[in-house]
Order: sequence, then structure tokens, then C-alpha cells
Amino acid sequence: MPFFKCDGQQPFKFDQEEIVKGLREVRQNWRTSQHRLHEVGGRHLPSPHAIDQAVKQLTGALFPMRLGPDDLQQENEDFYVGYTIGLSLSALLTQIKLEKKHRHRHEEMDDCVIEKAAEQVVRDFAKKLPEIRALLDSDVMAAYAGDPAARSVDEVLLCYPGIQAMIYHRIAHELYKLDVTLIARIIAEISHSATGIDIHPGAQIGPGCFIDHGTGVVIGETAIIGQNVRIYQAVTLGAKSFPADEDGTLHKGLARHPIVEDGVVIYAGATILGRITIGKNAIIGGNTWVTDDVPAGDFVRIVSSHSKNCDF
Repeated sequence: MPFFKCDGQQPFKFDQEEIVKGLREVRQNWRTSQHRLHEVGGRHLPSPHAIDQAVKQLTGALFPMRLGPDDLQQENEDFYVGYTIGLSLSALLTQIKLEKKHRHRHEEMDDCVIEKAAEQVVRDFAKKLPEIRALLDSDVMAAYAGDPAARSVDEVLLCYPGIQAMIYHRIAHELYKLDVTLIARIIAEISHSATGIDIHPGAQIGPGCFIDHGTGVVIGETAIIGQNVRIYQAVTLGAKSFPADEDGTLHKGLARHPIVEDGVVIYAGATILGRITIGKNAIIGGNTWVTDDVPAGDFVRIVSSHSKNCDF
């Protein structure tokens, strides 16, 4: 098939039919291995683009005078918030229906049942929006109080990737709890791509979370983080091991990530693995490897062989 033709040159060609045939065979092998031979029809999965647009609208509704439109006036704030929430929730409803239809595609489930279930999810999620905003206010204040370079809460909200990641996580986590797990994961990955901060939507994070700088932070699905925790860049709250069946199939859903209690500070590059507990007000020094419980108020650090006074 020719793509273009320059003066005096032959058109560029390639073996289109052979490539299409090869790709069809690979798809067929995949569908056979995944027992998907009987799926027919079009694409019935949620759209990352549509979800991204809906979350951006929600972000504006949560912080209208900072993340809303440039020309918004305070006297029109409620009108904008109501209108924007309507748009975003309507878009989310469409995507939630797609997720539920896909999940139950092998069952004989009436479309009305799916529609009512999706509508209830949206209603329940909408009721949580004031709580989400309050949690995000605590995150913004924690970042402002914890960073001497922060000039204002506005700077924190507009500029800090850790706050953007928390906005997306607070939204994704509520949807995850409402069992819309695929959409929640899509939101998390949109945030990950934008900020470099990878937070699974299942992670439970208390108020006043400050992720400073943030690049390379990883927080796993079953992690539990208390109040007023500070986390620096390249920190991992991960799993130590993955139990599996005899055939190597991993067990899903087990609690396998750390519990971080209130007031903990985790410095850059620390790796904390397994279902262990980091006690209240403990400090985890930079580049440490932690696989055991840490008592409340303790200080985990790497001590230099050259100096007993070098913490990390």
C-alpha cells in the first residue's frame, strides 16, 4: 500500500495483508487463552479520555476560584459549581455503566439493573464531594505548613505535584470504595502520568498528607496512612512478597503493604515493604530498607562508618 510518492521515486510499499493477517492470528491466540472467543460487538470499556475530562471538571468544581475558569467571579461560584458537577457526574455515569456492563458481560443482567446500580454509585459519590474537599484542604495546609519554600496556600494548590496527586487520589479512592475499580485505576494512572506519583486507588490515606517533591513515590493498594504524614520523593510503600498457588497464580487482595501511623516522616528513597507498622511519630531516614515494625517515635537511619554523627 503506497503512503506517499516523491517526484521521480517509487511509492513506499509494505506487505499490508500479511501484517493484518499476523495481527489477527495474535489476537485470536490471545482471545483463546483468555476465553474471550464469544465476545462480540464494539468496544465496551470506559474511556480514559472521557474520564480525564470528567475529573478535570470535578477539580474545577472542588476549587472553583483557583482551578476553575479564569473569568469566574465569586458571585457566580455556586452556579458554576452546580453546572460543572452536573456535567462531570453525567460523564462519569456513562463510564460507570460501561464498566458495569463489561464486568457482567458473561451474565444475563438486565440493562435497567445496571443503569440503576450505576446511578446509585454516582449519587453516593456525589454526597462525598464536600468530604473530599475538606480532606484536600487538610492536605494543602499540611504542604504549606511543612515546606518553608511555600509562599502561600495558593502556590501549593496551583504548583505542587503532591497536591495534584492527592486530588486525583481522593476522587479515585471514593470510586474504588464504591466498587468502580477500573475507573478508579484509570484516574490513578492519569495522575501517575502527570505527576510521577503512583498511588493505588485502594490505598487509605488520612487527612493532612504531604507528599513533597513526589517523583517516584509508590503507594500500594492495601497501604494505610494515618494523619499528618509527610513523604518525600522516591519512597516506596510496597509488598515484601506475593503468596501464590502451586501453579504460580498470585493471591489477590491480601493485605501486603505497610501501615503508617499518625505523624510519621519518611525521607527520600526509603523503601518500606510488607504488612508492617511504622509507629506514631517515627522517622524513617533516607535510602533505608525497612521490613520490620518500627516502634512509635523511633528513628530508622543509615549510620556512616566514618562518622557516628551522620544520620543519613
